[in-house]
Amino acid sequence: MRARICRRRARTTTRPETGARKLGLVELAEASAAEGGAHGGGGSGLPDPMHQFEIKRLIELDLFGYDASFTNSAMFMVIAACLITLFTLLAMRKGSLVPSRLQSVAEISYEFVSNMVRDNVGTAGMKYFPFIFTLFMFVLALNMLGMVPYSFTVTSHIIVTFALAAFVFLGVTLIGFVKHGVGFLKFFVPSGVPVMMLPLLVVIEVISYLTRPLSLSVRLFANMMAGHTMLKVFGSFVVALGLLGGWMALAFMVAFTGLEILIAFLQAYVFAILTCIYLNDALHMHH
Repeated sequence: MRARICRRRARTTTRPETGARKLGLVELAEASAAEGGAHGGGGSGLPDPMHQFEIKRLIELDLFGYDASFTNSAMFMVIAACLITLFTLLAMRKGSLVPSRLQSVAEISYEFVSNMVRDNVGTAGMKYFPFIFTLFMFVLALNMLGMVPYSFTVTSHIIVTFALAAFVFLGVTLIGFVKHGVGFLKFFVPSGVPVMMLPLLVVIEVISYLTRPLSLSVRLFANMMAGHTMLKVFGSFVVALGLLGGWMALAFMVAFTGLEILIAFLQAYVFAILTCIYLNDALHMHH
């Protein structure tokens, strides 16, 4: 009888201890999951590839009930503008006949955009060269800044790329109406088309024209966001696989980084050349 009573007492004393241990393990797991989520990993142990696109308020501002806070996105846009200004001022400070390396880069950039405008718009579009050159250098600087580790890729946000594309779209449309007046509407009427097909084709032309800012913005946004997401994913593979298994992921990541730098330049070029094409349509109305 005494042995049975001792066993029962031992069971009743060990049950709270085991329950407390289980509760402690659950709390530890929840704490680790919360810590992983705070670091953008969602508790999976790997960094969240979308965490790098988070916009953070650096200086909170409230203007007439609207949130006008200075964010990391605005900071990198200011940095890009300052770098472009500093680059052009330092490169063309002396303007020597035998250019230095920095001056050569500035002159190559100038000639590159100048030939782009001249080939796609003609001599009539050269008065819009300062805007297109600024647009090209600004998008290129934002794309290249995004390649710097621990930086922020401004062009990976659709609101930024759409704002640039909408500004180009409204400006080009305004130029078309200023130059041609109401006759600019003839741009939506294809020549040599049967009268019966005109209503359908005019609707198609209007829709395709109105979707220009959307296609222009999505192209830049999607390429930059997809590339940086892939870099983050393969970077996490390198860390997760360690020294023995991470070499292949590291080699792919190095090669993909070079490809992403090329894409950053190509997307700035595509954005600028499409702006030239839209400007050519507004000036010359070639259909």
